[in-house]
Amino acid sequence: MALKILSVDDEVDLEILLTQYFRRKIKKGEYEFSFAHNGVEALRMLLEHPDFDIILSDINMPEMDGLTLLSKINEMRNPALKCIMVSAYGDMDNIRSAMNQGAFDFTTKPIDLGDLERTIEKAAEQIAFVKKAQEEHSQLTSIQNDLHVAQEIQETILPKELPAFPDEIRRRFDLAAGMKAAKYVGGDFYDYFKIDGTCLGIVIGDVSGKGVPAAIFMAISRTILRTIALSCPSCADCLRQANEILSNDSVEDMFVTVFYGILDLSTGHLKYSNAGHNPPIVIRRADSSVTTLEPTGDIALGAVPGITYSEKETVLAPGDSLLLYTDGVTEAMNSAGELFGTTRLQNLCSSPADSPQALIDNISASLAAFTAGTPQSDDITLLAVSYR
Repeated sequence: MALKILSVDDEVDLEILLTQYFRRKIKKGEYEFSFAHNGVEALRMLLEHPDFDIILSDINMPEMDGLTLLSKINEMRNPALKCIMVSAYGDMDNIRSAMNQGAFDFTTKPIDLGDLERTIEKAAEQIAFVKKAQEEHSQLTSIQNDLHVAQEIQETILPKELPAFPDEIRRRFDLAAGMKAAKYVGGDFYDYFKIDGTCLGIVIGDVSGKGVPAAIFMAISRTILRTIALSCPSCADCLRQANEILSNDSVEDMFVTVFYGILDLSTGHLKYSNAGHNPPIVIRRADSSVTTLEPTGDIALGAVPGITYSEKETVLAPGDSLLLYTDGVTEAMNSAGELFGTTRLQNLCSSPADSPQALIDNISASLAAFTAGTPQSDDITLLAVSYR
């Protein structure tokens, strides 16, 4: 695009001089000149056509002088608009004043057109730099807006209300969950859903990687798992089917660790499969013990096609609780480089908590105190369920 230059001077001869000297650049479409004869006319043209790149302005003009015009241009706050001031050789006070007000450069009369050309070229370089920076800033703002929307969408994907069991069954459990992404969006997820009249499905997952790719893979993984789980009574077979789909469609070698359990709310019987995820913590009310569920020895989903998954069982007694978490909890780091660790997490679980939400709040508060402002490096997700 042509560099748009507005020449502001009450001497009409300058218009002829400029168009003659720069005729080749004008003909090639490199420069486009417009002319005004005083500051008032120039300001009107600027308001009507705000896409000028360079203002070449005389300082001494009738109606509105160049310094006043410069102050008006400064009010427009356009860093890509450069002003080159023109004045008599001995008018150094006005030239100094113009430079102090932010003029890009100056030239003196009689104008050395070769020197003016070099000054315009230098200004053009600065203008190109500023415009590129403005474009990149606009792109960054657009990306940030998109990420905010993606964050809102991801938050709506994760369940907020408990499944609609009959009252008799609903009274038998309590559940709370939360996810805090390290970036705008994350790769962790949790889910819970009613499988039939008495069974509750609980899922937690952690996608490899961070940011937008992990968030997209997270949404796909959660949808696939939930869809299969609603019609598949076996945890192991559910993960097997999900693994086949994710392995065939995986890009960038992404995978997801998953714990999936089915809790029978009428008996407390829990069957589960663990695809490479952190083993959940079991909190026994009877003796206040804290243990971890035995791993099933299976690998993450999406890594290797054609494999089978194992299933194990345990029983929750009334008052027992189960805590599912991602490694963003245990691998949270303080300013000294120390990890939060499994021991701290288990110690928190051994302290009495009135509800799953209270347990999650206690853990979150402890994590915040431990990290003490250290930037979060991984997504943090917690899901707690108590069997009544």
